[in-house]
Amino acid sequence: MDAEQVLRRDVALANRILERFGLSNAFGHASARIPGTDTFLFPTRRSPGFADENALLVLDADGNLLSGGGTPNSELWIHARVYAARADIGSVVHAHPPACVCLTQIGQPHRIVHNHGGAFAAGVAEYERIGLIRTRELGDLLAQRLGNGIAVMMRGHGITTAGVDVRTATIAACFLEESAALQLRMLAAAGGDSGRIRSYTPEEAERVRDQLSPAIVARAWEYYAAVAEIKPLGG
Repeated sequence: MDAEQVLRRDVALANRILERFGLSNAFGHASARIPGTDTFLFPTRRSPGFADENALLVLDADGNLLSGGGTPNSELWIHARVYAARADIGSVVHAHPPACVCLTQIGQPHRIVHNHGGAFAAGVAEYERIGLIRTRELGDLLAQRLGNGIAVMMRGHGITTAGVDVRTATIAACFLEESAALQLRMLAAAGGDSGRIRSYTPEEAERVRDQLSPAIVARAWEYYAAVAEIKPLGG
């Protein structure tokens, strides 16, 4: 399998992981930059659970469809403008994980409450504007909120993660939702008193900020990809 085939397979798997693990259902999408270019592989406009490595589109950072059959997802601008803003980014993931959405709507910033949350030691930005990212201008605004980070929570909407490759960006999305879900459970156990949640101090978070290291991503990807391959859509 050559490099392009591996990348296509990973993009399709990343999309299916989003659906299989409940980060998205009928909506959501993962993309990957074609190395050395300002173009990226992107799924057609359907559930990420149906992503097919042989039916991916190629778009550029200006939102132009360069090749492939079908219609791209309407929020292609999330991906296009992050790639335009960040030459260091090899993949962008957008999903609608419920725990993350809940945090944005109860006014709770993301807090690091377990080891995998250490990946976000530098903080998770929040994009406050309500609605979909269906224009270049809104894509640029989201990219600005992401800044140099790896994740942004979108109020009432979902999340966008960015990584050096599609495996890293996908695992970041999974870890962020896991972290948010734990935070919500702790908040419920504390009777809604956020002051009772024992989150990591900055020094403690720094000790576990390597949660997206190549070795950890490889192990996590092996698991998530395997489940995505065997679990039926919607199962």
